[in-house]
Amino acid sequence: MRQTLQDFLKEVENKNPNQPEFLQAVSEAAENIFPFIEENKKYQNQAILERMVEAERIIIFRVAWTDDSGAIRVNRGYRVQMNSAIGPYKGGLRFHPTVNLNILKFLAFEQVLKNSLTTLALGGAKGGSDFNPKGKSDAEVMRFCQNFMTELAKHIGAQTDIPAGDIGVGNREIGYLFGQYKKLQNNFTGVLTGKEIAYGGSLIRPEATGYGTVYFVEHMLQGQNKSIKGKQVCISGSGNVAQYAAEKAIEYGAKVITLSDSSGYIHDKEGIDQEKLDYVKELKNGKRGRIKSYVEEYPHAVYHANKAPWEEKCEVALPCATENELNATAAKTLVKNGCLAIGEGANMPCTKDAVDILQEAKILYGIGKAANAGGVAVSGLEMSQNAMGVRWSAEKVNEELKKIMKEIHQACVEYGTLENGEIDYIKGANIAGFKKVADAMLAQGAV
Repeated sequence: MRQTLQDFLKEVENKNPNQPEFLQAVSEAAENIFPFIEENKKYQNQAILERMVEAERIIIFRVAWTDDSGAIRVNRGYRVQMNSAIGPYKGGLRFHPTVNLNILKFLAFEQVLKNSLTTLALGGAKGGSDFNPKGKSDAEVMRFCQNFMTELAKHIGAQTDIPAGDIGVGNREIGYLFGQYKKLQNNFTGVLTGKEIAYGGSLIRPEATGYGTVYFVEHMLQGQNKSIKGKQVCISGSGNVAQYAAEKAIEYGAKVITLSDSSGYIHDKEGIDQEKLDYVKELKNGKRGRIKSYVEEYPHAVYHANKAPWEEKCEVALPCATENELNATAAKTLVKNGCLAIGEGANMPCTKDAVDILQEAKILYGIGKAANAGGVAVSGLEMSQNAMGVRWSAEKVNEELKKIMKEIHQACVEYGTLENGEIDYIKGANIAGFKKVADAMLAQGAV
């Protein structure tokens, strides 16, 4: 090798100062990928990983829009087009005050490996803005989205870059973005995924990330002759991913006892059934309310302000909120309480220290780039349906999702099985994702 792992990471840090999440993501992947490169001569002296951590293109632009009072407001828009070796760029748009280049580069890098794992021909990208849709009127959100897309449209296309939704970008925002793109291009193409059914969306897309996370966890447990059925499950978050992870876990016979948001979590010792979950969906998706309202409807539950749900005893934990939400203290508590499996519904929700603790305790650990790949997988299926001008049934899409999650698990097992027979899902996901991209990059030369 031209350099050591430490030299490589130092070089990345020097090029990307003050970007901790991006460096965390690169370090986690490189720790597995570097030894794999050393064992496989064809990847040596090709600077593949050095190329993979450098975005092919980063677009930063101004978004000026008018609020309801007539005042002009200014936000910053981004698109990080990370890698297109195996297909057009694919990845979500995030509208949130915390959006910056560091966060988007971390997400885009993760997206490259995640998309590779899906077995679909998709490159990796991420984008968004520091615009906050919360508290804005529909008219304000529409005007922002139209101005955002006016610039973004210059850089995307059905065979170039296909954005989707993420935090702060739901059906409403996707609709406004798609409408503006269609107007600018004067054609009707599937350049955005996560669309509503009425204009080319796919059934099961809102459910896909949460469902897929549970499917992946079930495969991990089955590998040890266990099942999620009858297990007590703690879930963080209460948005789409958390809601549908809870829904599938309930369907599979698990007892879901927590949901959360940024203000705290609710603990329902009786278990959250489908009726209670429907209330949460209405609360979060319709009224855009806070999770603490749950205890007003179900007073036997307890609300814990400014805390995460990992103090509660569970056998399966599904962090579905945001990056680095589960720290070392929480990991130690999960281990102490007998947790068997973790499935990351969010992107990189566990800190590095937490991951080390969980792995040392030999807890089954479904890393996000594998466990939460169901969302982008169904986005890929939406693209296929758009290209063919058809709409598949929910049953067909769900079966395809199950198949993809099974294949992702098999890839993790293939590349993550250790000499003692244990499976390192982090190693498996990173190497399997890297190999497909690396082979494509080698075939295409130094571009």
